[in-house]
Amino acid sequence: LPQYDLKFYADLFRAIKAHRPDLHIKALTPVEFHYIFKKAKVSYKEGLEILKEAGLESIPGGGAEIFHPEIRDQIAGGKCSGDEWLEIHKIWHELGGRSNATMLYGHIESNYHRVHHLDLLRQLQDETGGFQTFIPLKFRNQDNQLSHLPETSVIEDLRTYAISRIYLDNFDHIKAYWPMISREIAQLSLKFGLDDIDGTIDDTTKIYSMAGSEEQTPTLSTKDLVKLIKAVDMKPIERDTL
Repeated sequence: LPQYDLKFYADLFRAIKAHRPDLHIKALTPVEFHYIFKKAKVSYKEGLEILKEAGLESIPGGGAEIFHPEIRDQIAGGKCSGDEWLEIHKIWHELGGRSNATMLYGHIESNYHRVHHLDLLRQLQDETGGFQTFIPLKFRNQDNQLSHLPETSVIEDLRTYAISRIYLDNFDHIKAYWPMISREIAQLSLKFGLDDIDGTIDDTTKIYSMAGSEEQTPTLSTKDLVKLIKAVDMKPIERDTL
């Protein structure tokens, strides 16, 4: 929305920090930054410096989709380009910030496009070391313009996670969004190279269930999460954002 401009977010982050200085602010993606900074007529670097000073501490991995223009133009034509997404994360890393990265797989892309995507992330990580986590996101085909496409099989999902783990050897962590793939598959993914299945999500936004997630009401208590991890002989460790 037009009123949510650079000043709005800088003021918001300052207000959050004044109220709760201990809260870590992880917010916005390059898709939003690109729009906000363009509107404010500032460069990516200037904009990120303003928001960092206001309290922004890290950036989520959203909006990456698939970087290759062949695919990106078809599935995310209105968003910033793959190069712009990478550039914003690069600048953020150079400012001392950490961020995550994602890939939306299992729609109209080929294996070539997936590897191209992973390769660009790996190259940037070699350069900056600023990424902490890679999150492969499974395309769900409910209620969207690509609903005619079949979804990937569980075998294909696990193979994608395993290859991501091997290929992104310079990323410390690979994460599964369990509401998207079900708690059982997330549990299994821990045996295929993943080491983070995220937290006790409260799906108030309905973003997962609207897209056709495996979990219609994705909530999981800490106790459930611990049980699920221990059941596959893994050690549950609670983490913070960093």
